[in-house]
Amino acid sequence: MKLERRADFILVATTMLAAAGWIFSKEAIQGLPAFGFVGLRFLLASLLLLPFCFRSIRQVKNSDMVKAMGVGCILATALLVWIYAISISDTLGEGAFIMSLSMLFVPLVAWPLFKQAPSRLFWISLPIAIAGLLMLSLGGGNGWQASASQVWFLASAVLLAVHFNFNGKYARRIPTLLLTCLQLFVTGSMGLIASLLFETRPESVGSDIWMWFFLSVVVATSIRYVMQTSGQKHSTAANAAIIMLLEPVWTVVLSVLWYGEEMPAHKVLGCLMILFSLLIYRGSGLVVGKFKQYRKSRMERLL
Repeated sequence: MKLERRADFILVATTMLAAAGWIFSKEAIQGLPAFGFVGLRFLLASLLLLPFCFRSIRQVKNSDMVKAMGVGCILATALLVWIYAISISDTLGEGAFIMSLSMLFVPLVAWPLFKQAPSRLFWISLPIAIAGLLMLSLGGGNGWQASASQVWFLASAVLLAVHFNFNGKYARRIPTLLLTCLQLFVTGSMGLIASLLFETRPESVGSDIWMWFFLSVVVATSIRYVMQTSGQKHSTAANAAIIMLLEPVWTVVLSVLWYGEEMPAHKVLGCLMILFSLLIYRGSGLVVGKFKQYRKSRMERLL
């Protein structure tokens, strides 16, 4: 029990680092081109993981590695859209809640791709999430106003859902560290290419910007990933799923404290509705699964 409790604390700390990563990214792109920042950040993160992947590289088929890198292109596109949304947004907390909907979009994307119909809990959660998004778009006295950043955050969330579906096919064939390293490398490479094509290189970059960049690479990417892997290894699936929902909550808190982001009542209500929809979908689904497992084992004992 002590080990499980410790793992839960590690996961809570992981969500804090993930939330801090939003601030690190926003600060870093004040002096670095947005796409260039993503490229350098994820390319360096992949190089930090590479020494731990040499043994796995020899054991995996080249064709599987190429396919995994192809899926990494979807992740890269999602993250490039995400960083663009951050660059034009003044409401990081709101964006974090929109991005958290990616897990709710996963079954919706899997339906046409793999002919897997969403569960009943999904159809209960979806209207609540949509209502939450509409509340976020409610302008003060000006009616419904969806900002450009909201649309880009939503597009990134959908792309992450697409990536999640395809990534699941290769997670069983390729060791986790190698799969992560390959996809981070692809993301970094595509970010640098996009930067060369569409962005202007700054004449100089201040030391404070490099500090935020360093924190993004080491703390918000590498250390965060190690902590998340360690926490999930010893925590239950139910606890981990619920704890990871804290990321947008911490992001809102940090955005309010760091940027003075305004959170009027309609935005607070919208965020709460999105969080509630995710709790229904992820939390209730895990509880139902545990109950069915318990009932099955009980029936087997009786027989």
